[in-house]
Amino acid sequence: MADIKDPENTILMELKDGTVVIELLPDVAPGHCERMKELVRSGQYDNVAFHRVIDGFMAQTGDVANGNMEKDFNIRMAGTGGSDLPDLKAEFSKLPHDRGTLGAARSQMPDSANSQFFINFKDNHFLNGQYTVYGRVVSGMEHVDAIVKGEPPMYPDRMVSVKVAADVDA
Repeated sequence: MADIKDPENTILMELKDGTVVIELLPDVAPGHCERMKELVRSGQYDNVAFHRVIDGFMAQTGDVANGNMEKDFNIRMAGTGGSDLPDLKAEFSKLPHDRGTLGAARSQMPDSANSQFFINFKDNHFLNGQYTVYGRVVSGMEHVDAIVKGEPPMYPDRMVSVKVAADVDA
């Protein structure tokens, strides 16, 4: 596993094949980082499906309203919801959408991101300046690459559990 520099701003995402370590970027997108930690700490990301996974592009997840595969799950509804919290204001930056970066998923409205996010499989610079980048995978990208593809996948993978590193006993 990666050397964790800032446990309060490091996310440990358990997938079927192993742990993905994500470094949050609070200096770049403080609101999005705080939202992710709030949803992680309340357990809302656990068992949430990767509902839109496009080979060579990205894997999208985070619909805490409709994506929990342990609670009234319907793949056709996954991706249509968010959390009970208000939408976030966009925090665009000069950071590029490189392989392994986290981007905030949203509707056509720039200030509509809520709980959904995506992980880029490759450099997707056409997204630069249009979607908030607020984290990057620092280890475990091979587990992200192994997520079942599809829009939606017939048998979707899920975030088994998601934790803030600072909350995990050493």
